[in-house]
Amino acid sequence: MEQVPTSPGERPEETGASLESAYTASATINEQGIVTEWSEGATRLLGYVPSEVVGLPAAHRLADVLSDAARRVPSEQERWSGTVALRHRDGHRMEVALLAHRWTSSGGTTKWFVVSAVGGTRRSPWDEPMKEWAFTQSPCFLAVFDTDLRLVRANAGMERTLSLTEAEMRGLRLPEIAPDPVSDETERRMRLALDSGEPQYLEAFVHPTGAGAEHGWATSLAPLRDPDGRVHAVCLAAHDRGGSESVQHQMLLTDDVAAAAAEPIGTTLDSVRTAHELADAAVPRFADFAVVDLLEPLPRGDEPSSVQADGPVTVCRAAARSVLDGTPESSVAVGDTTSYPPLSPPVEALVAGHGAVYGAADPDLARWAAEDPGAAWIGEYGAHSIMVVPMRAGGGTLGVAVFSRHRRREPFRPDDLRTAGELTARAAAGIRNAYRSGREHTTTMTLQRSLLPHTLPDQAALEIASRYLPAAGEAGVGGDWFDVIPLSGARVALVVGDVVGHGIRATATMGRLRTAVRTLADVDLGPDELLTHLDDLVIHLSADEGDQESGGETAGGIGTTCLYVVYDPVIRRCTVARAGHPPPAVVSPEGSVYLLDVPAGPPLGLGGLPFETLEVELPEGSILALYTDGLLQARDHDIDEALDSMFAALVRPADTLDAVCDRVLTAMLTHRPDDDVALLVARTRGLHADQVVVWDLASDPSVVATARRQTTDQLTAWGLEEAAFVTELLVSELVTNAIRYGQPPIQLRLIHEKNSTLICEVSDASSTAPHMRRARTFDEGGRGLLLVAQLAQRWGTRHAAIGKTIWAEQSLTEY
Repeated sequence: MEQVPTSPGERPEETGASLESAYTASATINEQGIVTEWSEGATRLLGYVPSEVVGLPAAHRLADVLSDAARRVPSEQERWSGTVALRHRDGHRMEVALLAHRWTSSGGTTKWFVVSAVGGTRRSPWDEPMKEWAFTQSPCFLAVFDTDLRLVRANAGMERTLSLTEAEMRGLRLPEIAPDPVSDETERRMRLALDSGEPQYLEAFVHPTGAGAEHGWATSLAPLRDPDGRVHAVCLAAHDRGGSESVQHQMLLTDDVAAAAAEPIGTTLDSVRTAHELADAAVPRFADFAVVDLLEPLPRGDEPSSVQADGPVTVCRAAARSVLDGTPESSVAVGDTTSYPPLSPPVEALVAGHGAVYGAADPDLARWAAEDPGAAWIGEYGAHSIMVVPMRAGGGTLGVAVFSRHRRREPFRPDDLRTAGELTARAAAGIRNAYRSGREHTTTMTLQRSLLPHTLPDQAALEIASRYLPAAGEAGVGGDWFDVIPLSGARVALVVGDVVGHGIRATATMGRLRTAVRTLADVDLGPDELLTHLDDLVIHLSADEGDQESGGETAGGIGTTCLYVVYDPVIRRCTVARAGHPPPAVVSPEGSVYLLDVPAGPPLGLGGLPFETLEVELPEGSILALYTDGLLQARDHDIDEALDSMFAALVRPADTLDAVCDRVLTAMLTHRPDDDVALLVARTRGLHADQVVVWDLASDPSVVATARRQTTDQLTAWGLEEAAFVTELLVSELVTNAIRYGQPPIQLRLIHEKNSTLICEVSDASSTAPHMRRARTFDEGGRGLLLVAQLAQRWGTRHAAIGKTIWAEQSLTEY
């Protein structure tokens, strides 16, 4: 047959191609979106040879932006299908139907196997006849009954078996076609299938003509729906059993068990969902009714359960499933507690640690049904075979699962017990992991809350608001943090950091780094110097933990980012440095929004590279926004769109900074973020000329008296006469030390923070810092700084590029 050529991307139905022109295009893409394999069919479809595609992002071959459904496939979803616009090598756009399978190797590596059938969707002229052939020539007994349960179609198998033609049976009900008690039961089940919309199964059917009683059929009844889901008929399919132990029947049962064993269980860190997955896997595949009960309370950690055979056991019903609507067998609602009586099969299984099968005549089953009102379903629904399997994981027992058959006629077999044991073991492992993860999450959250600021300090330089949102889902709590640190000279430091990883390890590392930043800030290091010391600390932490397994997290916090900002309200200037962190955003009083062009230092822990600072003057009333990258990554768009959204939220007028924070989070987060989000928003204030005075002093002991007099006069002008005595002593000691041990020029500065703090600062050109010591009895000096420490609320030394400043603070609330 001559083959009609097709252009790339053209379907055979569009060209009249023969079936031989159909082929499959396939590719493999890793979780990072990089193409790792490229088939000949893919080359034939798009024109690219493997060397032009492998190793590059798959997105490079897209003609349009992917839909939300394609870009956000849930982690538990194993398959995706849809139509994607691709770009051919010659530049033209192609609509291609794709089917993608997620594969995870035994080593834990995940990839996507993507396939597309090219030319394989052409309708052949015999498509419709084949459907008819499949129905009429099937070896199975097939028949279709309408909503009045009257036969409308029958295949040759049914005609041959009952020795009647379809014309002779059409319009009759099954009991009229084959009068038999089994036909009555089958018709009842057909009505149930029509009313409930659920398939029904029977282990018997009418005896064929000439067959003995030992010959029978395994029967399935399936409702037939239209495209809108409305049921219009029921299909009856019967398989020749050839005896109760026939190979065909056993294959059907084996398929059900295999299907149950293949069901996903423990797909999330949610113990309730895992329990439901276990019940759903069992019913209706190999059980008619199943319950999952967990010990109440669950054992802590790996400690053994305290189940005693001679006492009742309290459990919480985690899941229940039945082939009957509403699960009427379970008198205990999901989430409620109940008790199993002593020596009952569930208690025996919990104590023994292994499962067992009980038949209808078993005395243990009869005693349980008689003693426990919750087991009344055994007799009420005619349960003839019951499996009880303990749920064990990590050496401990978590609960028990009960499986029952009252619709199927076959009892549970040893293979069923093994399958149930495997299912419950998987569920128990998932529940144990969920329980441990929940405890770890709670511990981590508690630790994190204790390490983050509970309240923001009271200071005059900035108005501040903050927000912190932990990550959602299974990622766990991370190591993002923020801080507000008052510094000398009425300055304030703002800090935002992001420790790599999640969990207790990341949170503990965050606590270490936050403490280190506070310690380094207390000695008044500049932002670049502070980040250099912090970088060294991370390197040392990594070295200390060098050989420890970290579960995939970076050791010691290597890769951690940090942004450090110092704002001085006297000169209204910001000094900023960053280590791999996004720069802060600024909103000017006029309403313009921009990012500060802070030099991009490396993340912490890499070492060897310097950090640089940016100094910028900010008018009073400017807004600074510091944040972690989780805020930008939480959006479904690129970084530019995320920044535009954040800028729009920041610039909108708001009564309070708390409202600004809420607007930013609302604009940026459409759902709980996958990474932690820290947000710190500050509005700058200024200390005006009436709050700051500066005097230049000569390097002469005689100016000490002048400095005291000027200080007293200024305090009187500020209405702080009560603070004059102590302040005179502080000024006298600090100026005397500067003249005696420092170098000119010497400067005295007083800063009055309204109704809160009075700051005295003496600066000189010497970089030598004083040290406080205790003077001996006959020493002439050594008492000055000791006196300063006793009179001031706090004091210290601040170094500059040239010289130093000795400062002392007093709290005005004491006067």
